[in-house]
Amino acid sequence: MDEEYKPSLLSRLRRFMVECWRVLRITKKPSMEEFKTIVKASGLGMIVLGLIGFAINMLKQLFF
Repeated sequence: MDEEYKPSLLSRLRRFMVECWRVLRITKKPSMEEFKTIVKASGLGMIVLGLIGFAINMLKQLFF
């Protein structure tokens, strides 16, 4: 019989925790300049998406 090896829940959880810990070790706290840049880019993206959604909603109400 050829059964596929299926890892147990405990081994999958352990592997997930090891991968999470690896990511946490290589991350670093952003500098204030990096943080401000990220906030500006995120804010601009939210504004643009909001304006697009608003325009689509207004067009929908205007034509339908």
